[in-house]
Amino acid sequence: MATDTGKEWNATAYHAVSEPQFRWGLQVLERVALRGDETVLDAGCGTGRLTAELAMRLPRGRVLACDLSENMVRGARDYLAPQFGPRVEIFQADMAALALESAVDGVFSTAAFHWVRDHHALFASLYRALRPGGWVIAQCGGGANLARLYGRVADLQRRPEFCSFFTDWKDAVYFAAPQETTKRLQRAGFGDAEAYISLAPATFADAAAFRAFIATVCVHKHLKVLPENLHKAFLAPLVEAASEDDPPFTLDYQRLNISARKPM
Repeated sequence: MATDTGKEWNATAYHAVSEPQFRWGLQVLERVALRGDETVLDAGCGTGRLTAELAMRLPRGRVLACDLSENMVRGARDYLAPQFGPRVEIFQADMAALALESAVDGVFSTAAFHWVRDHHALFASLYRALRPGGWVIAQCGGGANLARLYGRVADLQRRPEFCSFFTDWKDAVYFAAPQETTKRLQRAGFGDAEAYISLAPATFADAAAFRAFIATVCVHKHLKVLPENLHKAFLAPLVEAASEDDPPFTLDYQRLNISARKPM
């Protein structure tokens, strides 16, 4: 797969700042009942922090881990290969167009589905990848996720100094609602489909930590369309506004929790 720089991440920075995603992911992993010998797909594996936790729960099994970002895949290989070797296979792929058919017993995913715009294609792709009786347990941004932050971002995009760079802007994320997610899962063929929202506000210690996180995770695609000399000017109002929130430097995260099963 050729590298698409618009879909690339700074994997080193993400690995350093992704503690909120890691904590949420550990909670999701507790919902996964494993024998220890399954083959499980980690869809949107990032740099592999949670992939490692999943692999440790599969001592006689195997993990297939994919990410759209070449940088993330490279980082995950560097992180996971020394510990797990061939038990974890990491590859670059669009999770909405996987070249897998009846290949895995389960799909685990956290903080990734909202980066896929077409959830119809996503769930159809995961359904094909699963063996009969296979499961999906996932969590991503949903509902009114980050509504406060992205409202402020939208205001910035309309400012005279920034607006010309966003004339062709398309939102990079899609935060689905639980009801529509359940319906999409059912249309893809899944049974026992369930989706619900949980609140997960993330508070950062200070302005520097907040700025580093949003620059790496929340608005990194916005920053990509701006010249580097405008990055500081774009981030500064977001950090200043967050300093006045109660509590300060808190992101209003909402998580969409998803579970479903492919019929036997």
